[in-house]
Amino acid sequence: MWLYFLVIAGVVALDQATKWIVMLTMELHESVAFWPNVFHFTYIRNEGSAFGMLAEHRWVFLVLSTVGIAAVIFYLIKFRPKQKLMWIPLAMIAGGGIGNMIDRLFYGDTFGGGTVVDFFDFCLFPNIWRWIFNVADAFVCVGAGILFVYLLLDILREYREEKVKKDNG
Repeated sequence: MWLYFLVIAGVVALDQATKWIVMLTMELHESVAFWPNVFHFTYIRNEGSAFGMLAEHRWVFLVLSTVGIAAVIFYLIKFRPKQKLMWIPLAMIAGGGIGNMIDRLFYGDTFGGGTVVDFFDFCLFPNIWRWIFNVADAFVCVGAGILFVYLLLDILREYREEKVKKDNG
């Protein structure tokens, strides 16, 4: 079980370290091109959730993310999943959520009304969407993607096993 918390702590540490480096080395709204017109490092303060969504509903988001993080940690402690493709993505999601929660609590005007430091600026489709995110957002999204694929494959595996049972008798 300690591996769960090691992954969570690693995600939080990596997230906070990268944000700290950005805040020390860049001015707010400064942008440095890494791959012009595609990938930049742009320091912003995000009032919403991932990719700036729900900016007008910060309190609702704060409560929902707290409940979500607590639920994931409770699940890890209570059920102790053994499959790596189950617990690693859950730990990634919890770590990313905690990383952004730290920002919300310490950066901003009021308790719970804070902002999140974002800096990865990705714009492959300039007329459609420009993504600016951080390490925590990336871990949450990648963790959710891995978990989705794992659960989908597990459902398909169970479906095949039931079909074989029906076909054999």
